[in-house]
Amino acid sequence: MGFFAIPTAGLGFFFSAWLTMIFWGTVAPDFAVRTISYPTAMLMTIGLWLIVAPLAAAAGKKGKK
Repeated sequence: MGFFAIPTAGLGFFFSAWLTMIFWGTVAPDFAVRTISYPTAMLMTIGLWLIVAPLAAAAGKKGKK
């Protein structure tokens, strides 16, 4: 399980960035904002992961007590 965790997380990251780019491009015209490129979507995704990962870890530790 641990051996495949890093490659799986990597694939999840690139897929999440791609989905971010696609969904942003879908809703951008509705809000009159520009679409974003894939590198920008990657930057947004890593930012979200840096915020959400510690919160998820804290929530997981709280539930084990």
